[in-house]
Amino acid sequence: MSFAPHVPRRPFEITRHGDTRIDPYYWLNDRDDEEVLAHLRAENAYLSHELSYLAPLEDELFNEIKARIEETDISVPVRRGDWWYYERTREGLNYPISCRLRVTTGVDVPPEISPEIELEHEQVILDENLEAEGHDFLSVGVLAISPDDAWVAVGTDFEGDERHRVTVRPLAGQAPVEDQLDDIHYGFAWAGDSRHFFYTRVDDAMRPWQLWRHELGSSPEADVLVLQEEDAQFNMSVGRSRDDSVLLIAISSSSTSEMYYLDAHTPTEALRLIEERRHGIEYAVEHFRDASGLGWWLKITNEEATDFRLLARRVHESSAEWRELIAHRPGQRLDGVDAFATFLAISERYDGSAAVRIAPLGDGEDPFGDNLLATATFVDGGSSPTTVSLSANAMFETSTLRVSITSLVTPRLVADINVATGEMTVLKQQRVVGGYDASRYVTGRLWVSASDGVKIPVSIVASRDVVRVGEDGEISPLAPAPFLLYGYGSYEISIDPSFSSLRLSLLDRGVIFAIAHVRGGGEMGRSWYEMGKLDHKPTTFSDFVSVGTFLVREEWTTPAKFAARGDSAGGLLMGAVMNLAPNLFRCVIAEVPFVDALTTMLDESLPLTVGEWEEWGNPDASVEAYWTMKSYSPYDNVLATNHDGSPRAYPHVFAAGGLNDSRVGFWEPAKWVLKLRDANPANVAYLKTEMGAGHGGPSGRYSAWRDEAQKLAFLVHELGVMA
Repeated sequence: MSFAPHVPRRPFEITRHGDTRIDPYYWLNDRDDEEVLAHLRAENAYLSHELSYLAPLEDELFNEIKARIEETDISVPVRRGDWWYYERTREGLNYPISCRLRVTTGVDVPPEISPEIELEHEQVILDENLEAEGHDFLSVGVLAISPDDAWVAVGTDFEGDERHRVTVRPLAGQAPVEDQLDDIHYGFAWAGDSRHFFYTRVDDAMRPWQLWRHELGSSPEADVLVLQEEDAQFNMSVGRSRDDSVLLIAISSSSTSEMYYLDAHTPTEALRLIEERRHGIEYAVEHFRDASGLGWWLKITNEEATDFRLLARRVHESSAEWRELIAHRPGQRLDGVDAFATFLAISERYDGSAAVRIAPLGDGEDPFGDNLLATATFVDGGSSPTTVSLSANAMFETSTLRVSITSLVTPRLVADINVATGEMTVLKQQRVVGGYDASRYVTGRLWVSASDGVKIPVSIVASRDVVRVGEDGEISPLAPAPFLLYGYGSYEISIDPSFSSLRLSLLDRGVIFAIAHVRGGGEMGRSWYEMGKLDHKPTTFSDFVSVGTFLVREEWTTPAKFAARGDSAGGLLMGAVMNLAPNLFRCVIAEVPFVDALTTMLDESLPLTVGEWEEWGNPDASVEAYWTMKSYSPYDNVLATNHDGSPRAYPHVFAAGGLNDSRVGFWEPAKWVLKLRDANPANVAYLKTEMGAGHGGPSGRYSAWRDEAQKLAFLVHELGVMA
């Protein structure tokens, strides 16, 4: 018989606004304490022991996952300048291999390259498998080719803490350089001279706050600090425009933006401000060169436009009024505009889904015309709900737009759209090894009334064996079935329907899968997000409960066959929902869950805390924010008894964390699991901590598949669908 690990309770008082909370496990946040590490290892051993009987099922699921994936594969080549760039994966290797091949024709059609055969003139840019040798974890956060195609900057992270070591490597046979920079964040951009590059550094709270310039061949000590952002709520990023004309530096909080630019070919000049920050005004710019070579700014902003609008003005006319190209369309969120020489690609939310429009441009003095949308056309995504998004498009001068299309039943396909004719050429579609028949499955969308009457979209997929399809295409349950409901609902992030071959192991066992697009996400526009943030955050949780209650009431499933899953902020959702409706689900998978939300938001020394006050509220400064967060923070609301005094039984929990996670502290799931067990010894709660990884879990693909197989084995067993 095995007993769950336990640790001493060491009461720690946290007092704010006249309210004192006692946290018995606060001491677990010290990752350098050997007692803490020993506890995490004990939890991992306990999990392995308790779920050892599922090992045959885990192996079966891992083999199913592996058998469906084309292990030796190649991505669709993307043209940039005189080269085609692509990635190879090879059977038995954990990581991709980045390659390139010189362009030999003047057309935009990518060459056909065999996944199995390495070409004579193919150049390997980076083999991540060689980089990973001797390490349990690898993430490549920077991979940037210089404009002259002669150098590649590579940023590697071997811990999962998102701090990279950047080295610069020759690609054209020139002598190597010894340039090495440590503790570099994701922001990185080469200048047009291929001699300088810009990068960002983070502060102690993992906030990218500094922009630095480096000259190739020089010592890091000679690097120049170009810009520093003192306000702890703002983050910094850097990139180069698609037309290679300018470098763009964005400084942003959750609700306010400011941008600078620099001529890409004069990297040592001073930055120029595009538009100073104004609280609550967000904007982003794209640089566009018209046929005469004149530069334009294309600005997307929420000023006088909740769901954003598109404006334009010439770069050299900094005092001129912005001209509106796309007006505000309430409920139809404008997500982004990408500029090409002869057209714009418009990314937006349409009917609750991600969509792309192509708007052709003129070649005269006014390339945008009087009504940009009148000539724009949607990219047809096929069956609904479908996700259409931009794929890799590196060239400014191009006659095609590359898009990605997927749905819950459509393996992801990559296609080129001929902008002049609208003709779509499918370049590659994800292959499910062993055969995949989409007609065996059905997808659709339900609309569920929330507690305030607002309709919540729910994307759903199931085997045709467990649902009926009406003449109008609507789906309904044949009988209550095992069910997995996924949710996120924060940061205006949209969880759009997409295909996963891993999910087939559930669908083929009769499990129905659905995504609850709850408020706090961005699926239905900016107002959808605003209805689930700050003091409205509890709406996110009640929405999920409303969806779950509906699915039980309408006999899609029963509580005994019902599972929920979420990660990060979606893990917060899981914990809050468990407290609101402990009897609704049989089991819950919560990955890197933000479950100790109030304590974290009270500690501004922690990564992300200050920058996220605009998302959750500042419980240190605001009494209202404090009590709102305390009302839903999962760790603070674990109860031992129900309202009638009976012992509270929570769903069975599989929680996962990462020791090096810089976003959600490993101690949050560790403390939560202990508190669930304290509340009721009958509660089943497991904790798995990746001791050498961060927020994203294991890095190698085989390790990631094995990790998923373990979680699916837990889920399949809990739902009683072992066969």
